[in-house]
Amino acid sequence: MNSKYITVLIVFLIATFWACTPDETEITIVPARDRGEQQIIDNDSLIEYLQTHYYNKSFFSDTSANYSKDDIIISEESTDGEGNPYELLFNDVIMYSSSFLSQDYDYYVLDLNPGTGGPQPNFTDNVSISYTGFLQDDDIFDSTVNPTTLDLIGVIPGWRDVLQDVKTAESGPFENADGTFSYDNYGLGVMFLPSGLAYFNTPPFGIPVYSNLIFKFELYASEVNDHDNDGVFSHLEDINGNENITDDDSDGDLVPNFFDVDDDGDGVLTRNEDIDNDGDPTNDDSDMDGIPNYLDVDSTESNQTDS
Repeated sequence: MNSKYITVLIVFLIATFWACTPDETEITIVPARDRGEQQIIDNDSLIEYLQTHYYNKSFFSDTSANYSKDDIIISEESTDGEGNPYELLFNDVIMYSSSFLSQDYDYYVLDLNPGTGGPQPNFTDNVSISYTGFLQDDDIFDSTVNPTTLDLIGVIPGWRDVLQDVKTAESGPFENADGTFSYDNYGLGVMFLPSGLAYFNTPPFGIPVYSNLIFKFELYASEVNDHDNDGVFSHLEDINGNENITDDDSDGDLVPNFFDVDDDGDGVLTRNEDIDNDGDPTNDDSDMDGIPNYLDVDSTESNQTDS
């Protein structure tokens, strides 16, 4: 692989690996704790939070309405100012499990619009989203004013885990009179993440080390990525299926497939191994050995050119 691709890849990964939002540039680094031990501490803390905090469940009773993340009230009080009851978070969140860096993690999601909607994102997609991030002491560390587009390979691991299970908008965008855009029936909820699926011991400025993070969010849309423009969507370049596209390197050239324009290192660009020209190199297998040409170094390469 040409050295220019390796250089671009290194710059790309450094620029995106720690990103949750584009303006987070300062990182504090302290010695890492044992991830298993820290996960026990984090999970106990999250459960305690969920068992002592409530939300305004009854406010979201109209299933046809488009609510905002700002409509979500989380409080230690079990009722609002007029005595109307709130619901305990622990009763309504769904617990999920995920593996990251050989450690299993539990995280929790309050899905306030689980019904019909648009497709769910792949873990390598771009997503259009609005969010507010805060700590368990209610300190807000980040919030969007307008929808922002983020590449899911460049956000914290918990976001990739959560947003794959959330539906995008059923329709939209629609242009409003003021020039802004809106969506209909979009994903809405709150995610509760342990530090191991967030920043762990290397948080950006404003977040203490080993902090559990909470995000209210509105998920509007997703767009499938092909990061190296080789004709294979990036989520399909996760050959081993572990949802970590940085460790899939079919030709062993130290450039992962999602950033490698010649995945099998046979001298033929991946996009030129689409023999039937249907825009999908994954279904072309010239020698019928069960391995698509773009991953097969000894496939029959007739009628292919490296251009």
